[in-house]
Order: sequence, then structure tokens, then C-alpha cells
Amino acid sequence: MRKKIIAGNWKMNLTPREARDFINSIKDKINSDKSDVVFCVPYLDLAVALNLIQGTNISVGAQNMYYTDKGAFTGEISASMLSEMSVRYVIIGHSERRQFFGETDISVNKKVRKALEYNITPIICVGESLDQRRQGITIELVRQQVKIALLDIPAEQAKNIVIAYEPIWAIGTGETATCDQAEEVCAAIRLVLAEIYGQEAADAVRIQYGGSVNAANAAEIFAMPNIDGGLVGGASIKAEFEKVVNYE
Repeated sequence: MRKKIIAGNWKMNLTPREARDFINSIKDKINSDKSDVVFCVPYLDLAVALNLIQGTNISVGAQNMYYTDKGAFTGEISASMLSEMSVRYVIIGHSERRQFFGETDISVNKKVRKALEYNITPIICVGESLDQRRQGITIELVRQQVKIALLDIPAEQAKNIVIAYEPIWAIGTGETATCDQAEEVCAAIRLVLAEIYGQEAADAVRIQYGGSVNAANAAEIFAMPNIDGGLVGGASIKAEFEKVVNYE
């Protein structure tokens, strides 16, 4: 049985001081026995978070990385840097990275391969816009995103990735896909994984839902058979994140 994974994407929020205060206020309230819990924090908060989560079952993730080890790439962070800090997860291909910073399916694939090279678990984000959903191409689009993200990645490595289905129209809007809508797409993701790698590998991959997940809807969403947790935005930097993680 797949263990749930609940990752908080802090986005561009919380200074190191604010991060310290927040983590100290919540870390002892999180029961992570039934779920893997990850704080995906801004780069400047990584050292603070890594220090404060020692002795807990919480892990730390980054929100992005580049796909080469080093070089003249001002402002970028490499997988080797994250690995040396013991960062265990990294979000790759979030819709905000695609929209504002030119991420493409091809660059996502390069980043995924580099993360796996350094034993960092990529959380690969896929999802459609409202127009694309209205056009009826959600499944087709998401299948393409998954296939390109996983180009040249063998099954044994693919088992260790996390895929986050995030309908763009539900991110930060207060709108949430219905459980049936989210389950339909997550099931389609598992189907394409089975087509690429076989059912055994597909059954091992954890698939999250993201898009206005909060304390009120987490339990219902996470109960769906192909949804293995959530990538949580706004609620992840509030006290209610405790209730998201400790959902009943």
C-alpha cells in the first residue's frame, strides 16, 4: 500500500525568522506516522528548516533547481548543492514556474533526470488551464506532460518519483477540483505510467492532488484510490496545515 505524502509548497513566503517561528509552532503537532510530510521552502529557508526538523519525521524540499551541476547560471541552484545540504525533495515544473519563468516539458525532464542522479525525489507537477479543461483536452495534455517528464528514466528510478496533479485553475483561487475530477486525472496518470513501465511500477508511484487543498477538504480528497496525498499551497504556511497532515 502506498504511503501518503503531503508536501507544503511555501512559494515565496516566510523569511528565515518567520520560518523558524512557524516550524517551531507546528512541528510537534504533526503526526507523520501515516504520511510522509515535506516542507518545500524558499532557498534562504533551507538551512533553518533542515536544522529545525532534526529528530522529526518531516523532510525538507526545495521549490526548484537547475539541470546542470555548476556553471555561469546566475541565480540558479544545482542538485549537487541541494544534495550536500541533505535536501530530499524538489518541486519541478510547477505551473507558476512554467507561466512566469519559461519552464517547458523538456526542461522539466532535464531537471528530473538530474534530481534522480543525486537521489533527490522530484515532485513533478502537471495540470491544465481552465481553457484547456473547457476544450476537453485535460487527459491528453496531462498524459503528454507525464510522458515527456519521464523520457529516458528507467522504471527503477521512476518508482521513486512523485507526481502532483495540479489543475492550474484551482491553484490559489479557492476553487478545488471535485474528488471525481481529481481522481479521474490521477487515475489517467497511473494508466500512462503503466503503459510506460508496467503495472507494478505504476502502482508504486505516489500521485498527489494540489489546488486549494485545506483542512476542510483534505480527508475527502486523500480518500480517493489514486490520490496519495497533496501538494498544499496557502494552507501549508498556516496553523491549519497540522489538520491537513493529521486528516481523519
